[in-house]
Amino acid sequence: MTQVKTPPRSGDGPPRPGGWTRLVTARPRLSLLAALLLTALAVLAGSGVADHLGSGGWEDPAAESTYATKALEREFPGSQPNLLLLVDSGRASVDAPAVAAAARSLTTRLAGEKGVTGVGSYWQSKSPALRAEDGREALIAARITGDENTMGRTLDRIAPHYRGTHGPVQVKVGGIVAVRHEMQTIIKEDLTRAEMIALPITLVLLVMVFGSAVAALLPLGIGVVAILGTNAVLRGLTSFTDVSVFALNLTTALGLGLAIDYALFIVRRYREELSTGADPLTAVGTTLRTAGRTVLFSALTVAVSLAAMMVFPQYFLRSFAYAGIAVVLLAAAAALILLPAALILLGHRVNSWDVRRLFRREGEARPAEGTAWARVASLVMRRAPVFALGTTALLVLLGLPFLGVRFGTADDRQLPSAAESHVVQQDIREGFPGSPGGGLEVLAEGGATEAQYAAYRQQVAALPEVARVDGPLVRGDAAYFTVQPVGEAVDDPAQRLVGDLRSLDTPFDTKVTGTAAVLVDTKHAIAERLPWAVLFIVVVTLLLVFLLTGSVLIPLQAVVLNALSLTAMFGAVVWVFQDGHLSGALGFTSSGSIETTLPVLMFCVAFGLSMDYGVFLLSRIKEEYDHTGDHNAAVRHGLQRTGGLITAAAVILAVVMVAIGTSRVTNTKMLGLGIALAVLMDAMVVRSLLVPAIMRLTGRATWWAPAPLRRFHGRFGMSEAGEVLAPKGRGANTSAAPPREQDRPPVARGRRTASPVER
Repeated sequence: MTQVKTPPRSGDGPPRPGGWTRLVTARPRLSLLAALLLTALAVLAGSGVADHLGSGGWEDPAAESTYATKALEREFPGSQPNLLLLVDSGRASVDAPAVAAAARSLTTRLAGEKGVTGVGSYWQSKSPALRAEDGREALIAARITGDENTMGRTLDRIAPHYRGTHGPVQVKVGGIVAVRHEMQTIIKEDLTRAEMIALPITLVLLVMVFGSAVAALLPLGIGVVAILGTNAVLRGLTSFTDVSVFALNLTTALGLGLAIDYALFIVRRYREELSTGADPLTAVGTTLRTAGRTVLFSALTVAVSLAAMMVFPQYFLRSFAYAGIAVVLLAAAAALILLPAALILLGHRVNSWDVRRLFRREGEARPAEGTAWARVASLVMRRAPVFALGTTALLVLLGLPFLGVRFGTADDRQLPSAAESHVVQQDIREGFPGSPGGGLEVLAEGGATEAQYAAYRQQVAALPEVARVDGPLVRGDAAYFTVQPVGEAVDDPAQRLVGDLRSLDTPFDTKVTGTAAVLVDTKHAIAERLPWAVLFIVVVTLLLVFLLTGSVLIPLQAVVLNALSLTAMFGAVVWVFQDGHLSGALGFTSSGSIETTLPVLMFCVAFGLSMDYGVFLLSRIKEEYDHTGDHNAAVRHGLQRTGGLITAAAVILAVVMVAIGTSRVTNTKMLGLGIALAVLMDAMVVRSLLVPAIMRLTGRATWWAPAPLRRFHGRFGMSEAGEVLAPKGRGANTSAAPPREQDRPPVARGRRTASPVER
């Protein structure tokens, strides 16, 4: 007969502390002192991190457009202006003598600035593309050289001397370098405000969850440590790789949110163990052996989702992978090392300062354990087909707007409407012919005759999407042409034109760049590598969930339901941020498209967070099933014991993300609000309704696995209880198929006080 080792449960006698428990609790004061010292060092190491982050990174460094851009910067710096001075002559014409004299003076001054090259203006070239259609505005264009940080410092140095009134003209500063620098400054300011919003609200929510102010302060303290550690991690990463400034917002939010989630889970389990009569050391040991393993497992699943972004070439995505993995592991380490030491020192005082006593009438009885979630579980499982079909249909319906997604590039419309660089670019879009700076540049290499260049120009001009062709400008064996597309700079005709230009048969080598070309290359890079990223996430997730559960079906359910939980996020992103609904209420300008890399980032982050909550629920269901063999009771028990915890953790993480979503930069707003919606939908719809309904429908088949996989799980599998249910004889079953319920003695469970989370 198969012998199955039953893991120890709370109240079955105090097990001996494991090696990890002894390690982290042997000298708790020393552990906390060392943590305090490391946190102080992190503050020093992470200071000024925002000044070292970049605001670009959306381009594929190996793309044709990237090569052409760098070559043009080197050979023809005037072809790639990144600084624009918008000269407004008021009621006078830009050709008026006084206006022209002031503009020429500004042009000459700008040409003499250190770090500035390729200076040109309407008053030098008389190019109609540099003059507004109403004749009241014109442009001075230049290029600031160096990397992003050098360009930012140069802009800070020279911009105050050009911005403002100069005789008869008024000057505003714009261009790509101004847009990115202003974006970086705003993100830095918004992050500080988001932290000031999130921390006090989080503390209030934690007090409501735990009742005890002492217990509530522990997750918040772990979250603060994670924030400070995050800044140090990001600063270290900037020493050897480019890191996007957007990573500062999201990784800080992840560090805070996940640290609080993990600490919430551990503190809750510790208080539960104390309520059964365990002493603090035994309670910590049981907590680390159960909730601690789940936290570690959860951190691995989130890190796997973030690691998938390393397959993409854009440093915008890769920096999130590097920083995100480090931050997730940091949050888990803080929860698994610092928190147990603090719990040992606090002991039963973790329940001190119960603020709910102020609002509880004398003699009022506490509600029975998990009654609300028990009722939810019973209702869902009684009407499983209705809930399964209804929630699936709702999630699919919410995701339908994503079918109309249009991908674009990030531009000045990410900024608030009053931002100076956004005002400049908007004036250019609306008032200048042909959208200056929005055309395509063709780099011709290898040398050619004037006749060959002229023939090529005629070929290009004959293309249907071309409005105008300028050039060539020749230097040695290189030349470049400027091609102005019909319509907007990145609309469909402009993107088709990129392909047409690249397919022309020419006697010399050509490379195409420009806004539309960068977009085409970015979309190609994403599409080429996205299947590999998804495959990596799916395969590793299937493996990890199998190691947790020993089931073949549950990992498949987890992947499908996780993906389904993201539909509302993607649908809302398109409906709100692309189509512009609620733009007034949320305070942003819609560009009519979604930046190409953002859906990838949001998918990886939200999928990982969904798995985070999925692991919390599945681990408790699995623990109960291992003890009873009763599938339906295990599902009910798992939701009853974790429903409140998952909901509380999701609400707290959503608060952090919404605080990030108050940013004035549209992409950051989209990230924060979109992920907050995904987290809430996952916790309140998928985990609370869809998962128990599906598991009720699949029944005991949920836990099936073929014999070879059962043996594999018996040897290498993990469980929240911390025991491997290994076979005692050849071909014996493991935890994936426990004995029938009638073959087991009933497991006694003592009545205990309900924890606030369960209620």
